[in-house]
Amino acid sequence: MTNLISITFQKVLHGKEILWRIRCFFFSIAWVFSTLLIEVCTCSDPCSLNSEGISGFLSQPGDVVIGGTFMVHLDTVYNYLQFTSKPPDQLCRVFASEYYQSMEALIFAVQEINADLGLLPNVTLGYQVYDACNTLRRAAQGTLFMLSGGKGITPNYHCDTGTRLAGIIGESGSTRSILMAQILGLYWYPQISYFASSPILSNRYLFPSFFRTIPSDEFQMKGLAELVFYFGWTWVGLLANDNDYGQYGLQIAKQEIINGGACVAFTENILIGRPNRNAPNLVQVIKESTAKVVVVISSDSHFVIVAEELLRQNVTGNIWVASEAWATSDLLFKERFRQILLGTIGFAIHRGKIPAFSKYLKSLRPSNDQYDSLIKEFWEQTFSCKWPSQENPIVPTDNATMRVCTGEEKLESLLTAEYHRLSLNVYNAVYAMAWALHSLLNCTSGTGPFPFGGCTNISSFHPWHLLHYIKNVNFKTKDGSQMFFDAKGNPPAVYDIVNWHGSANGALEPVTVGSYGLSAANGKALNIDSSGIIWTNSETQVPLSKCSPSCPSGFRKVIVPGKPLCCYECARCPQGYISTQTDAAECHPCSWDTWPNLQQDRCLPRPTEFLSYGDPLGYSLAAISIFSSLIPLGVLGVFIHQKKTPIVRANNYSLSCLLLLSLFLCFLCSLGFIGYPQPEKCLLRQVAFGMVFALCISCVLAKTITVVIAFNATKPGSRLRKWTGVKVSYCVIGFCAFLQLVVCVLWLSLSSPFPELDTDTKPGVIIVNCNEGSPTAFWCMLGYLGLLASISFIVAFLARRLPDSFNEAKLITFSMLAFLSVWVSFIPAYLSARGMYTVAMEVFAILSSSWAVVGCIFVPKCYIVLFRPNMNSRENLMGKGRSQK
Repeated sequence: MTNLISITFQKVLHGKEILWRIRCFFFSIAWVFSTLLIEVCTCSDPCSLNSEGISGFLSQPGDVVIGGTFMVHLDTVYNYLQFTSKPPDQLCRVFASEYYQSMEALIFAVQEINADLGLLPNVTLGYQVYDACNTLRRAAQGTLFMLSGGKGITPNYHCDTGTRLAGIIGESGSTRSILMAQILGLYWYPQISYFASSPILSNRYLFPSFFRTIPSDEFQMKGLAELVFYFGWTWVGLLANDNDYGQYGLQIAKQEIINGGACVAFTENILIGRPNRNAPNLVQVIKESTAKVVVVISSDSHFVIVAEELLRQNVTGNIWVASEAWATSDLLFKERFRQILLGTIGFAIHRGKIPAFSKYLKSLRPSNDQYDSLIKEFWEQTFSCKWPSQENPIVPTDNATMRVCTGEEKLESLLTAEYHRLSLNVYNAVYAMAWALHSLLNCTSGTGPFPFGGCTNISSFHPWHLLHYIKNVNFKTKDGSQMFFDAKGNPPAVYDIVNWHGSANGALEPVTVGSYGLSAANGKALNIDSSGIIWTNSETQVPLSKCSPSCPSGFRKVIVPGKPLCCYECARCPQGYISTQTDAAECHPCSWDTWPNLQQDRCLPRPTEFLSYGDPLGYSLAAISIFSSLIPLGVLGVFIHQKKTPIVRANNYSLSCLLLLSLFLCFLCSLGFIGYPQPEKCLLRQVAFGMVFALCISCVLAKTITVVIAFNATKPGSRLRKWTGVKVSYCVIGFCAFLQLVVCVLWLSLSSPFPELDTDTKPGVIIVNCNEGSPTAFWCMLGYLGLLASISFIVAFLARRLPDSFNEAKLITFSMLAFLSVWVSFIPAYLSARGMYTVAMEVFAILSSSWAVVGCIFVPKCYIVLFRPNMNSRENLMGKGRSQK
């Protein structure tokens, strides 16, 4: 039973398997027929997407086809669409010869590769090139047209099975390239742009199949900022297209300029959606701005309209910094733009030689290239002629008749350039595609890059197969440079710096004056030959562009609130500070032993100041001191000679001699204050002054006390007779001098004077003086002298009514009054004086007070002794002489 069931079940399964196989067979047949039917229907006209007729399209068949889109025309005719009838095709206008030549560079490169037996042997390259006409619509149309096989636009289908599309060379504009890259990236078709430089295209997540032979604007905009800094411009304006190229470039350039310390005066957009590009408003902003340098990030087709407005309003004197999109534009090299654009400087695509390409261009003829629908426009543009039509063989213009094109004109006289820029980028892009195909062709099975070391067939490869080889392409170009793509699809970054000079025919021409590249031999990215630069009005001096005038050395910049950092005011450096460069942000202090010059741009050694014997004040005081010191000696000599005369003996001869000697020392001690303050001099001069003057005033006090005692001792029964000797006087002198000595010893022991360099009291001068150590001790010493003088003055004042013949009370009173007056006046003068005048005031006080004592006490006596000897008698002193008369 079990076996029967098993056999029956197997038969059932076998029958189901047969039915399943029959069903799969019919399903496969149905699928094949349906696929063929779909393809036939899709590729036929009724099933394809309706589109405009394709104009400006050139092609040549081949085993592998390279596509290309070019902006041969710079603009289109805009029609107002009412949709009451079929919208007309877009009509292109404003033929651009430079872009036409770049299109011919692709054709030339394809022909050259086909003729090269070492590159892609047994493989014929073809091309499909298309005039995108500077519009997004035609760029998308051309891309879809080439993806569909070049026979109509059929999205998601390739109807030409005979050839393979390797990739597309293009587009020139960044916005159009972004649109194309989004379409081509869906199918992993390689795209190599020759002029789209927007940084966003480096994003491999958004644009995985995009490459380019022109560096990213991220690199160029940093270079434009460095160019601004190189010439010292800090106040610049920015103009940019309101598209991807302009806005991304504007953001980078503005940030780099600000980060470098310069300022942006204005930021304006060229509105490419408007027929006038907003040129009137832009020119008004430029006219009103104080910025003389304007960085323009735009294409030539848009900036030329702004240039026309600049010409109309006669705006001259500006320096234009050009991005690579218009730095070498034929549109702007016209003679009429010379007065506004002469001296323009900017970045240009690196130029190089393309062997035989110039010869190829010169060989172009309308008769030989009948397949080229654009060559007649190129001919008209180049030779300023017009092809006649059958209806009108001579074409009139406004006020003249334009020459008729014959086709026999010679290009040799016009196309003389040996170096190429945009065409070189196209040429290198074609070769990059060719070398990638060559690597794909020469792949060895087992060592290939695909799974299990596999390779692909050049007749059936997929676009993503070729992408692998393009990422790794690395070859040497015909001009000797190395060509490869980095991880972001960018080539080696290098630019030429061009300056617009006047040409022999009165127009403008770009002259290469430098380069900008990361691979520079000297390590500097920016290299410029400034001697070859000509600025506006044919000047060779670099023009200035600043918001504020430069602050000279000795000044610093002061930021004005509410204004950009470059708009500042200039302020003199503070006292003791310098700035050694223009536009200094900060001033720097001089060292302690130096001081700024009058201009405050460098530090000079500070002069030292002290009361020197070489100064007029110093040697004058020294001479007075020496001369004055001779007076007490002279008086002493007189007293010694006349010591037996009554007037000398009556005034305590020994005390007078001691007083005269102390006065001699008082005059001489002033010399200790003159000259360079040595440590020994600082240590002793104030002490010597204090001790000598203490001795002097003590003698005066002793003489005063002696006079009082002598007068009172003459009274009958006076007990003062025993005090009339010299011992009392010497005791008074010794005691008073000892107290001053104690003060001075304590001063020297606890805080002695020392020399110091004073840099704070008098700006710009080092005052060499003696620091008194302890100001308290100094004023105690001086105050003690004042105390002695005050006691002498009081005692003498009280004894002023004693008989004149017997005492000096009045003379001592006047001398002490003068002495105190000098030193009381000295205190405010000493405290207010600065530098060497402080010392001079003290010397003057010493001399004045000493002269006060000499003059008031000894001059009257010397006068009697020398000039009135008849009064120098005992009788006269006793008052008898006057009674006899």
